[in-house]
Amino acid sequence: MFIAEVSSNHHRSLERCLEFVDCAADIGCSSVKFQLFQIDQLFTAEVLAARPGHRARRQWELPVEFLGPLANRSHERGIQFSCTPFYLKAVEELEPFVDFYKIASYELLWSDLLAQCARTGKPVVLSTGMATMPEIGHAVEVLRSNGCRDLTLLHCTSSYPTPPEQCNLAAIETMRRAFDCPVGWSDHSVNVGVIARAIHRWGASAVEFHLDLDGKGEEFAAGHCWLPAQMRDCIAGVRAALAADGDGVKQPCSLELVERDWRADPSDGLRPTLKLRGTSAIGG
Repeated sequence: MFIAEVSSNHHRSLERCLEFVDCAADIGCSSVKFQLFQIDQLFTAEVLAARPGHRARRQWELPVEFLGPLANRSHERGIQFSCTPFYLKAVEELEPFVDFYKIASYELLWSDLLAQCARTGKPVVLSTGMATMPEIGHAVEVLRSNGCRDLTLLHCTSSYPTPPEQCNLAAIETMRRAFDCPVGWSDHSVNVGVIARAIHRWGASAVEFHLDLDGKGEEFAAGHCWLPAQMRDCIAGVRAALAADGDGVKQPCSLELVERDWRADPSDGLRPTLKLRGTSAIGG
């Protein structure tokens, strides 16, 4: 599945948020995801005092009252609605609306948040950027011991943007074997080849990517966001490639049947076969 991450590109505008939902559905995504955070519960007072840029992120907070309309629009458009909780009460605020919880890489060590998401009984998707295998193992144990029965891990490189040589896609297989659950790729590369490789070589079960509508989102300038046309073409290409696998039986496909009689006849090496010669099919 493809998960469109809106992140902080919504401008706190419900109209723009709904446009993101529609865009995600139009380009072929399975899900759209937002983030629910409050700056005062995201950073320490020391950080906020020292960094004006972090204080300014209050303008990126998603209003809680948007959750209902966004979930409704998502379901009307036939896609799932998800959101990342960044404070404990957010888990409760999201529970009536989300189809699954997404936990960010930066919160992977926070066992209380993991446990609270797991106890809802909803599916959980966990990003693993920056994490070691023991750290991921601990997070998985916390989730499962608190009732999570539907877990997807996302391999991730928490660098914005990520050069392809830093993606380490082979870790997808390492994690899948170690934790016996689906593993996908959370993309910050904005590279079609990376996404195709994650899916076709390493079997990524999900791809999360950052979406912007128009290049005017708060995060677009950082270089890790896809525009709609880019991702629409990427999704279409991936799905076409998957459809190309077929069933593995070597036999003429339906589109080839008409061409079989235009092969060289073994009697004289000329086209078409004797079967077709002298019939109306020879005419132009």
